[in-house]
Amino acid sequence: MSERLKIENLYKVFSPTPQRAMELLAQGASKDRILAETNMVVGLNNVSLSVPSGAIYMIMGLSGSGKSTLARCINRLNEPTAGKILLDGRDIVTLNEKDLREVRRTRISMVFQHFALLPNKSIVENAEFGLKLRGIPPAQRRQRAEEVLSVVGLSKWVYHYPHELSGGMRQRVGLARALTTDADVLVMDEAFSALDPLIRSEMQDELLRLQRTLKKTILFITHDFQEALKLGSRIAIMAEGEVVREGTPQSIVLEPGSEYVCGFTREVDRSRLFDARSVMRSAQTIVDHDAGRIVADQGALRQSGFVLTASNRVKGVLDAQSLRQVRAGESAAGLLSSNFVSVAANARLVDVARLLKNDQPVAVVDEGGAFLGTLEPENILECIGAVSSPRNPLPGGARHA
Repeated sequence: MSERLKIENLYKVFSPTPQRAMELLAQGASKDRILAETNMVVGLNNVSLSVPSGAIYMIMGLSGSGKSTLARCINRLNEPTAGKILLDGRDIVTLNEKDLREVRRTRISMVFQHFALLPNKSIVENAEFGLKLRGIPPAQRRQRAEEVLSVVGLSKWVYHYPHELSGGMRQRVGLARALTTDADVLVMDEAFSALDPLIRSEMQDELLRLQRTLKKTILFITHDFQEALKLGSRIAIMAEGEVVREGTPQSIVLEPGSEYVCGFTREVDRSRLFDARSVMRSAQTIVDHDAGRIVADQGALRQSGFVLTASNRVKGVLDAQSLRQVRAGESAAGLLSSNFVSVAANARLVDVARLLKNDQPVAVVDEGGAFLGTLEPENILECIGAVSSPRNPLPGGARHA
């Protein structure tokens, strides 16, 4: 997957004369020491990230960790002190005012926590506001805004005003305004944090639904790890202006790397985070038979063998006794059984567990039905019963996976 947005060695010191703070950072000084010695606040300290095109990339951390500062540096609402912000290879940090305005109008849109709607403008006028700034003719921008409002479920509210809408509906307007410009990158800064839990969950589902169609590149800022797990394909966790852990949600839960990150992961419902692929066991060919290739997990507690077709699909299963007979030279044709369970590799463990019954062997298959491996109930229990611990502490930087 290609990189749409890449951040390289980004620093932000809140001072018109940041040189002394930058010198101290180069020497390894902490934010607290720099604040005490120079009265300067370090917002970002050597942040580097790569955001794939079409991904929802989560930035999270506690209050003061630097995540919102990073969001505001990306389109230079905060001017970076040093480093690069590459949008399709073009460094935003070096742009003049004219080119930066063009990027803000056409390439990067922001969705804020508190909606930032214009109270004296109708819903459709709010949605089309970015296009108005771009100079798009009224009829064209109105048509586009109405189309997007329909997509987010607000077609009946286009001529109402923000005060007439609920919090969740106003957040949909903010999202529609960002989508109307058809920008390549959406920066969502705590976009759902002000919403009630139920409405927040609905907005998360709405964003995932829209993303399946629109495939935008989204940088989503949050302090909620459960939200990060639900929405993100990759997560960067920040502390003290630095990225202290970066990787897939599963890798971060399995290996937090520090007590700070471990604090976010301890209460995670692993059954809803991990999928069948993450706990399956590989199977080896044990017999090339006239009935097909027979594969089995050599370490399985209740060994059985799956018979595969030439296209790697499961033809049937042999129980332990039948497997021994085939190994002794008997034909597999009359011994094949359909008494097995087939589960998708991307099925969550909570759903996989519901399918297991009567000690049936389990085949894990890909989207096309090709066999990938096997799993046992014990594999699921081992995964969801594990407790996160800070293996491999990361005292000096981020851990990537």
